[in-house]
Amino acid sequence: MSTFEQFNLPKSLQKAIDELGLTTPTPIQEKSFSPIMSGRDVMGIAQTGTGKTLAYLLPLLKQWKFIATDSPRIVIIVPTRELVVQTVDVVESVTKYMSVRTLGVYGGVNINTQKTAVREGVDILVGTPGRTMDLALDNVIRFDSTQKLVIDEFDEILNLGFRFQVTSILAMLKNKRQNILFSATMTDDVDEMLDDYFELPEEITLAPSGTPLEKIEQLAYRTPNFLTKINLLKGLLQQDESMGRVLIFVNNKKTADLVANSIEEDFPEQFGIIHSNKSQNYRLNTMASFHRGEIKGIITTDVMARGLDISDVTHVINVEFPEVEEQYIHRIGRTGRADKSGIAISFISPGEEEVLIQAEILMEKEVKMLDFPEGIEVATRLLEFEKDKKKIKFLLKKPKLEGGAAFHEKSAKNKQVNLGGPGKVKPRKTKPTNRGVEKKRAAKRKGK
Repeated sequence: MSTFEQFNLPKSLQKAIDELGLTTPTPIQEKSFSPIMSGRDVMGIAQTGTGKTLAYLLPLLKQWKFIATDSPRIVIIVPTRELVVQTVDVVESVTKYMSVRTLGVYGGVNINTQKTAVREGVDILVGTPGRTMDLALDNVIRFDSTQKLVIDEFDEILNLGFRFQVTSILAMLKNKRQNILFSATMTDDVDEMLDDYFELPEEITLAPSGTPLEKIEQLAYRTPNFLTKINLLKGLLQQDESMGRVLIFVNNKKTADLVANSIEEDFPEQFGIIHSNKSQNYRLNTMASFHRGEIKGIITTDVMARGLDISDVTHVINVEFPEVEEQYIHRIGRTGRADKSGIAISFISPGEEEVLIQAEILMEKEVKMLDFPEGIEVATRLLEFEKDKKKIKFLLKKPKLEGGAAFHEKSAKNKQVNLGGPGKVKPRKTKPTNRGVEKKRAAKRKGK
């Protein structure tokens, strides 16, 4: 069996690894070590929860030698503030017996405090793209001594709209450096960035893009509306004692608040809530409470679907199915980590069936549909945001023309409906009925 001792790490680094209780490297850590040690540019494709942070830290720290400089020698770019905090914690844990100064920088806090900290000297800088770029433009962060650039969760960085910030940072760095990039998926945007800024990178692939973790049991219930989803959520939380540590995902801040308010009476102070409107301190304190087991779960948007290493999550519940099929895989990857099993449960409304099918095709795996539990009230009332969706869907449908030849079909550009936003709004595809969904499922199972 493989152990970390095969890497011949310095005693100070190995001692920290031993104290963390780590004995066996993960597959991505084994496959990445030699390529990163070689100094070549490296591009790794691996799902979240596979140990990517140590995969790049161990070879970089094995080569660590003291240099008299106060500017960062390793720069690590990650997409979110929470991931900055987590990565800094990992770096500090493994460098416990090394002379390494680590600093995390991110938005949402006083930039002057961070400027002071940078000026005091830093060896390893971990930051979000926006705040790192701001400090560099202010000439506070200098890249004169930077030898290694790590970009983690790169596809998510691009999804969050940080392309300009990343390219700006790349333009400021000196040419002679090693680039290390990790991404959960390989998209055209990722490929384009590699062509522009990386020099013949060695590709390390742990699993095909979109492959689900096999230790996750995937289940789903069909639900007619959002209020029924709330009733089902309450019922499952009350009846299933195995739900010890739960992540509840929704698609936006408003529905996150709605779910939190709806279950608070039945589960007082048992669930935290995290989304972009919550303050940085609140989000970090909620995460810390969850880590310590002080709360049962967290209600969140996709801000927590990527990168964060939360141990022992027993269940992921998708109250709303994500709008993009790949995001479903990132969400359920919060459970079933570190060789442990997990359960992912999704509540599927009629309008979400199509994305579910696309996720199943991407994973090459079918989600098991369960019968709706007895004793759970099926609501009939629609909430306002559900009514709005129905109105938009109606407006975007192509109208039937009557009156014979005197009524000519409109030109393509006039068929589109402007709902008040900038630019033109393309007609959306109508969602399939359940009957059509079952036909698609049957065809998929037969391999057609």
